[in-house]
Amino acid sequence: MKDVKPVVGESHEKPEQVREMFSSIAGRYDLLNRLLSLGVDQSWRKTATQLALQNQPKTVLDVATGTADFALMLKKTLPSATVIGSDFVPAMLEVGRQKAKQQRVDITLEEGDALNLPYADQSFDSLTCAFGFRNFANYEKGLQEFHRVLKPGGRAVILEFPPPQKGLFGAMVRFYFRTVLPTLGAIISGKKNAYTYLPESIMAFPDPEKLRKMMEETGFSTSYQVLTFGLAAVHVGVKK
Repeated sequence: MKDVKPVVGESHEKPEQVREMFSSIAGRYDLLNRLLSLGVDQSWRKTATQLALQNQPKTVLDVATGTADFALMLKKTLPSATVIGSDFVPAMLEVGRQKAKQQRVDITLEEGDALNLPYADQSFDSLTCAFGFRNFANYEKGLQEFHRVLKPGGRAVILEFPPPQKGLFGAMVRFYFRTVLPTLGAIISGKKNAYTYLPESIMAFPDPEKLRKMMEETGFSTSYQVLTFGLAAVHVGVKK
């Protein structure tokens, strides 16, 4: 399979390129998240899980679920909830199904486009998106879909890598993303472009305050917190 590098930021050309890239790295995606997060992404997921399940939702949708790491954590944390994971990359979903089977966790994984979710209005009590939102071709449309499928009072939780902050730590992170990570990715998977695109997509992503404003404009009451010196951020939007 080709070593694909999608365009960075919002673009109508992006969806097919993203689908092809993630198909090529599906088997290594969990390792990629460990590398991008310097090994602490699971602790961030735990924080986001607590926020998403705060009101004991009965139905939860995990958008851009990928290999279903987050969907599995949600179900394990709140077994009474119905958890659906949606993604538009079949190869990623297949890895997720294998993991769910091995772990004996009952979740549903379905193919679906985050910008045109195949669910009725007001279908879910809670919605999550972990490390997938920055790959959307249109952030505004994605937020509108999140808002549409949530019930009034429902919670949207977005866990994402924001651009590195200013200062010494941010400079170290930028050096790691631009220099070390692509080299490691090429050695481990042979897919250097994927490991170059993903850090670049972080650099081009809106900062936490800008994303908060975008969520507010969509109709959410929104707050956020930065994690691990700004290496990650989690936004919580409550549908008004």
